[in-house]
Amino acid sequence: MARRLILYVTCVCLFFPSSFVLALEQDKQPLKVHFINVGQGDSMLIETPNGKNVLIDGGPPKAGKVVVSYLEKRNIQSIDLMIATHPDFDHIGGLPEVMENISVKHIVETGKFHLTKTYATYAATVFVKQIPFTVAKKGDRIDIDPLLQIEILNSSSDTKDNNPSSLALKLTYDEVDVLFLADVEKAQEKTIMKQTDVSAEIVKIAHHGSNTSSSAHFLEEAQPEIAILTYSKENDFGHPAPRVINELQSLTSLIYSTAVFGNIVIESDGKDYVVFPEKSPFDALSE
Repeated sequence: MARRLILYVTCVCLFFPSSFVLALEQDKQPLKVHFINVGQGDSMLIETPNGKNVLIDGGPPKAGKVVVSYLEKRNIQSIDLMIATHPDFDHIGGLPEVMENISVKHIVETGKFHLTKTYATYAATVFVKQIPFTVAKKGDRIDIDPLLQIEILNSSSDTKDNNPSSLALKLTYDEVDVLFLADVEKAQEKTIMKQTDVSAEIVKIAHHGSNTSSSAHFLEEAQPEIAILTYSKENDFGHPAPRVINELQSLTSLIYSTAVFGNIVIESDGKDYVVFPEKSPFDALSE
């Protein structure tokens, strides 16, 4: 795991830490990972060092315009790869809006059917736009940028439930690792640990911090320095679960949530990284 000196520039509020600043190497193109605030759902944008764009999920349907606006403000005119981690409402709902407004070159997904209006809209848009897609398999490598390693740690299973079939990913850029855990549950975490080194500086915590995921053993193995939680303050699921927060605190992980910090961007040169939250914790307290 990467070593770095962390310089705090604002104070810690509750269990939500502040941003920190590091000097990245100026001669290297950074990796940028955006955790887009889509409310109760997931949407992440990866800008690779060689200029490729990867979008992971699109939040619920009403978040589609939010994601499109976020991409357009960053002058992103095409998505080289869209990853639909699983066909739940809060992960693929916003993707049709993205496909209608921004060119998508290829899709990686679970291949799992889901009898909902949201999934039907997603599948119909893929068909109408004639976007080629690949059904992911565990152990596959995604070759999008020679400077990055992206491995699929979990893929579709025989279960009827969508969450255990979520596409979980590990991205490695030199010394910095990022885990994207979608909505995998404890059983999948256990299997992943047996097959993969899950240690990572940055972890997108599974299932919005639900108690169904993030076992103590898994978090101890991952040892995240930065834990990202994606959820809405007004959710009916009890996300995030107090147990998960307590586990992360015991590991001294710095916790960033989209509910508190809004959009969160992490930039890395492969050795160090910088966290850029849209808001400070004091903004959240004043809302």
